[in-house]
Amino acid sequence: MLNKIIRFSLHNRLIVLVAAVALIILGGFTAHNTEVDVFPDLNAPTVVVMTEAKGMAAEEVEQLVTFPIETAVNGATGVRRVRSSSTAGFSVVWVEFDWSTDIYIARQIVSEKLSAMANELPDNVGTPTLGPQSSILGEVLIVGLTADSTSMLDLRTLADWTIRPRLLSIGGVAQVSVLGGDIKEYQILIHPQKMKHFGVSLSDVLNATTGMNQNTNGGTIYEYGNEYIIRGLVSSDNIEDIGDAVVKSTNNIPVTLADIAEVKVGPQTPRLGVASEKGKPAVLMTVTKQPNTGTIELTEKLEDALKDLQKNLPSDINVSTDVFRQSRFIESSIDNVKTSLYEGAIFVVIVLFLFLANTRTTVISLITLPVSLLVSILVMHYMNLNINTMSLGGLAIAIGSLVDDAIVDVENVWKHLRENRQLPENLRKSTREVVFNASKEVRMPILNSTLIIIASFVPLFYLSGMEGRMLIPLGIAFIVALLASTIVALTLTPVLCSYLLSNKNGSGKEDREAFMATWLKKHYHTALLWALANKKSVLGGSVALFIVAVCMFFTLGHSFLPSFNEGSFTINVSSMPGISLEESDKIGKRAEELLLSIPEIKTVARKTGRAELDEHALGVNVSEIEAPFELTDRTHKEVLDDIRHRLSAISGANIEIGQPISHRIDAMLSGTQASIAIKLFGDDLNKMFAIGNRIKDEIATVDGIADLNVEQQIERPELTISPKRKLLAKHGITLADFNSFVSVNLGGETVSQVYEDKKSFNLVVRAADSDRGSMERIKDLMIDTPDGGKIPLTEVAEVKSTTGPNTINRENVKRKIVVSANASGRDLRSVVNDIQARIDKNIKLPEGYHIEYGGQFESEQSASRTLMLASAVSIVIMFLLLYLQFRNALESGVILLNLPLALIGGVFALCLTTGEVSIPAIIGFISLFGIATRNGMLLISRYNTLQREEGLSLKESIMKGSLDRLNPIVMTALCSALALIPLALRGDLPGNEIQSPMAKVILGGLLTSTFLNAFIVPIIYELLNKKNITNNKPTK
Repeated sequence: MLNKIIRFSLHNRLIVLVAAVALIILGGFTAHNTEVDVFPDLNAPTVVVMTEAKGMAAEEVEQLVTFPIETAVNGATGVRRVRSSSTAGFSVVWVEFDWSTDIYIARQIVSEKLSAMANELPDNVGTPTLGPQSSILGEVLIVGLTADSTSMLDLRTLADWTIRPRLLSIGGVAQVSVLGGDIKEYQILIHPQKMKHFGVSLSDVLNATTGMNQNTNGGTIYEYGNEYIIRGLVSSDNIEDIGDAVVKSTNNIPVTLADIAEVKVGPQTPRLGVASEKGKPAVLMTVTKQPNTGTIELTEKLEDALKDLQKNLPSDINVSTDVFRQSRFIESSIDNVKTSLYEGAIFVVIVLFLFLANTRTTVISLITLPVSLLVSILVMHYMNLNINTMSLGGLAIAIGSLVDDAIVDVENVWKHLRENRQLPENLRKSTREVVFNASKEVRMPILNSTLIIIASFVPLFYLSGMEGRMLIPLGIAFIVALLASTIVALTLTPVLCSYLLSNKNGSGKEDREAFMATWLKKHYHTALLWALANKKSVLGGSVALFIVAVCMFFTLGHSFLPSFNEGSFTINVSSMPGISLEESDKIGKRAEELLLSIPEIKTVARKTGRAELDEHALGVNVSEIEAPFELTDRTHKEVLDDIRHRLSAISGANIEIGQPISHRIDAMLSGTQASIAIKLFGDDLNKMFAIGNRIKDEIATVDGIADLNVEQQIERPELTISPKRKLLAKHGITLADFNSFVSVNLGGETVSQVYEDKKSFNLVVRAADSDRGSMERIKDLMIDTPDGGKIPLTEVAEVKSTTGPNTINRENVKRKIVVSANASGRDLRSVVNDIQARIDKNIKLPEGYHIEYGGQFESEQSASRTLMLASAVSIVIMFLLLYLQFRNALESGVILLNLPLALIGGVFALCLTTGEVSIPAIIGFISLFGIATRNGMLLISRYNTLQREEGLSLKESIMKGSLDRLNPIVMTALCSALALIPLALRGDLPGNEIQSPMAKVILGGLLTSTFLNAFIVPIIYELLNKKNITNNKPTK
């Protein structure tokens, strides 16, 4: 089959060349027009259910809203975890499905469950709303609006009614959440004393105002052959017109709203959150994209729209997009990976030229690179896989291996052509025949080595969850590129050899081997003779190195993924629950000032509290700060340590420092924005908080722990109004009237809408701030009696100050509190092991309470187990492929000796650099095993050919075979290894973080396996074959 492919290519050279050119053009066009992103879609299929429950305390929200929703969705097909957060007036439920679930099916399931339980929720609760379909990498841009003279009320109105609709109209935008400024509303602020004076009850006010500002329809009339629509134009945006509305008539004297209330335009209360940019009050708009939408292209569209909008905005309004732009991280990541690709290619060129010393052979080998890379991009495009740092990383790691097949073929063809030219003219064969025979000779090692490398990547496809989503595209890109390079080596390479290497008169310079190749063979010949004469020393030294490497491996730390360098910090500052928004805002401003004093940080943006229907619901006691930075003289770690040190000056606040994408990955894995989550489950929040603080104190001294915090699920101040039922009955006040009085006067009730220039604003009735601003004022509010009288609230109700939970978090219908931490300066697994040991030894839990651990380390342990098991299967497959080629179990085993030889260099590389084994490093080892077997295959197949076909003795075949294959072995190893140097050295740059540990392992492993393989394989082969010769000698 392979012979037919080679022969067909040589007989149809023009067709092969045209096909190659066509693929290059098509691949180039596709590559130019393909959208790039930072990572593949890492999102677990998650449906977010948000419900506004205005005025409810956290416990009521949990009991009346969250629990029914959780119960409804818990039994749904494919649900693996249900998390929830109940805060004052707001419920969020995260329904997480199995990783294989289609997100649209998941949303359909949740929708059906919600519609079935809709009647179970209280009447005063909003409709449960599904959050927009997005992902953890969905936030693409934060737009900051600041102004010099425009009020925060007008700025927020512009954001809500001018900018937000325009941004939402852009294709690919899922959501635009707005935070900060003042939400405009029309207010009817009733005065109890004036109402008492005019004899107006609360029900009179509600009857007069409900729907008061809505136009009405009077049907149609027909006159003069025309049809006229009759409209009652009641709607007005004039405050005086609204104030002139009659509430009731007393003794034929009309009482208007203006008589008993103040009608005005004001900011909505209570405020849910505030925002600032560089310490200045601002409105922040967070743009979230839809899945499968290109971030860079969408960001360009958003910025074009903002530039267009800016023309019509007041001149003092400043629109900024430099606080958070995900496209900036993507562009720098892609540029870094591309640079590594280009620099890797340069190393390949240098190696080829040094060893071949011939422009034409170098060009033939190099043509494999663009063809293979462009074919890979073409295939991935038609497989609906987007281009991201992972797929580009796969190509960058493969770049050295891509030329390996072509090198083996070209080097063999070049050698045979040189030998053919040295024959007498009448014995010389045609160029095509020489090329065919030379290509045929190496076709099986080429194909089998490719299949073995592919087999070594099989474990990667067993990964599930986030790590699978992240790393499988890398494996696909590598395998597709490798298969493309093999097809090129069997088709295009022989064709180019027949065209470019057919110089029949070539003698002299061109027929001599390159100086590097000659020099290397000369010294290798001497070294190999010594090694064969000192087998025990060589084998003993190799075994000792392997034992040292294994011992060193067990001293390495363990982590899930290398830390990213996203160019921005995400800092959470949380103070005590119950603190007012104003006080929380002051703490946030202090944090901003401290951050702006750091030279590397030029701008910051802060969100305190939450936006309406925002799944990232923060209490007013929590501020989230985005701080982009540019490293100059200091390292990332030094800047991070400086931030931790400066922010520690803020007393009474917990500080968590992460990065935009990293902390969203943490939140997806464990529900907590930190890499270590110690989840304590129980019933009593106060007891859980006390246990949580004991855990915090116990583990605070663990080496390498940072950002240690206990979730602030503690009591916050509450004001309770409890009816005195007997007194209510005495005065004839129903409970419904009592509830309505409390709700309208204190919480406010939206009675209508005011339409102003195509914008709509709420018309709200509530007591004036002067009558409801303190506990004593609330007690003095006047409640209506059925006989038209009014009595103070304190006569029929008890108003007292108490406490209640500020937030109730749950997981799988059980209350939980989280002790969170990050690892700094030490590997994650070691830190977690120390934490677990201390908690198991020193923390005794009451009955009904238990601890679970979550976070990146959990995924790391699961992924490590999966990879180890799958690696065993992979090695068996590799052995079977070798056995199929050599039909000899011992020879197949000799080739697999490269595995421990490769392990030596890989472990040493990790020890000298990161000192940690991460999931990418494990994948590096696995892929290294496949790449390293190529050398052994080339040697063994050559030894067998020389013995069986040319009749050389065992010693002669080992010496000649080793020298024959030295050039391709060293060239392929150096190309594969040196092409990885840019990735290995630049692991701290954005985009290179995941690939760098893989590159380090493969680089180190290839260098040791190639060097040791050149001596160990000949020695073992000689020992095995001597034994066979001895066993096969006829007995006398």
